[in-house]
Amino acid sequence: MTQEVKEIFGSALASKVRTLGPSMTRSMQRVAEAVAKDPAGCAALTVTGLAELTGTSEATVVRTARLLGYPGYRDLRLALAGLAAQQQSGRSPAITTDIAVDDSLADVVAKLAYDEQQTLADTAAGLDTVQLGAAVAATASARRIDVYGVGASGLVAQDLTQKLLRIGLMAQAHSDPHLAVTNAVQLRSGDVAIAITHSGATGDVIEPLRVAFEHGATTVAITGRPGGAVAQYADHVLTTSTARESELRPAAMSSRTSQLLVVDCLFVGVAQRTYETAAPALAASYEALAHRHRR
Repeated sequence: MTQEVKEIFGSALASKVRTLGPSMTRSMQRVAEAVAKDPAGCAALTVTGLAELTGTSEATVVRTARLLGYPGYRDLRLALAGLAAQQQSGRSPAITTDIAVDDSLADVVAKLAYDEQQTLADTAAGLDTVQLGAAVAATASARRIDVYGVGASGLVAQDLTQKLLRIGLMAQAHSDPHLAVTNAVQLRSGDVAIAITHSGATGDVIEPLRVAFEHGATTVAITGRPGGAVAQYADHVLTTSTARESELRPAAMSSRTSQLLVVDCLFVGVAQRTYETAAPALAASYEALAHRHRR
């Protein structure tokens, strides 16, 4: 996939290829790489032509189109044509976001700000609002909410939990895998378990989600790998952006940004659905803490 396509800001197609590529089969990856490398050329091809170009089958081309979020190949061709027109519009190339050891602080600020914007745009473009809506509905009516995450994802789990607590919901964040599993055993139908894992393969997060799933709770995965192991125990999957990792910018920094956006979308949706109780609860929490901010 070319760097030019990777850095097209706001392109839903490019962001989906970036995010979903790791979960594709090798043949599907060839199709995705072909359309990202030459959107104009591929837009002119029939499904048979693209299959021949990539050494795959027509079925693989159609499956790739659907995985990228398009009902069929015809819709993908339209998106490719639009992306080609965008590339040919004469827009200046995007800045390079790799941070060098000798970069000035001004350059570091500019590059990080750009990369954060790209991460947020990619996540927003790839977020399935149907899945999000289902997760919102389950969380808003939940008797109890458990959130699992370790490392940087554990910080995001804590962020979500404290937001939900402030609108009067019963929520707990678990970063200790043993406590997470022992709490998950107590979950039942009507409860919600949320697992946050960028890789989709974090065993300490997957295990409590599996237990919650098997005990009848509604389960949600927030992950950068929708085809990862965590998804098999998730009723609803919310996909985050997958960004490039560099020496001075580990993947955890980017994944945290995209996870926080998804968490905020989930929280706001829940607050909307529970507004009659959420608004008074928020007001009460502000009032309870106000004296601390006046010191």
